[in-house]
Amino acid sequence: MAKKKSVWDKQRIRALRHHLGLTQAAMANELGTRQQTVSEWELGMYKPRGTSVTLLNIVAERKRFQYKADSE
Repeated sequence: MAKKKSVWDKQRIRALRHHLGLTQAAMANELGTRQQTVSEWELGMYKPRGTSVTLLNIVAERKRFQYKADSE
């Protein structure tokens, strides 16, 4: 079974945060994570996993943020 590629890369995470008008700290608070974690996602050091991906999807959909390419 092929591993599903996450749509949440560093550019999309930063774009969502800017779309929401949040600082890294405020976004981390909304997601229940640390500011350092959001920073590491935006730097491309790590990618969100599990519940964080689900929360990013929910926030993006509720705020009408286009986070998937048409082909995904």
